[in-house]
Amino acid sequence: MEERTKAQIVVGLLTFFSSMWILVEQAKQYSNLLYTIGFIILVLIVILVLSYVIISILEWINIFDLKTNTILTLIVLSTFMITLTVYLLLQGR
Repeated sequence: MEERTKAQIVVGLLTFFSSMWILVEQAKQYSNLLYTIGFIILVLIVILVLSYVIISILEWINIFDLKTNTILTLIVLSTFMITLTVYLLLQGR
């Protein structure tokens, strides 16, 4: 497996599992278990796709090395998940 692919998967999973607790708490509010599982799987897929796209774009631009691109992607995705969490919590009020 290529180093870039490994970095994309690791960044996506790190971001997903770092915000997993709030997603589970938010998903518990739904009465349908299938809807809850679908919501969590959808967020996982979105995070993995975003990590793939962002790292690919950064590699295509070729300004930084792979490690720096991975850290930048992790920061961007973590910020995205924090924003999503705040949005979901504010919608629950």
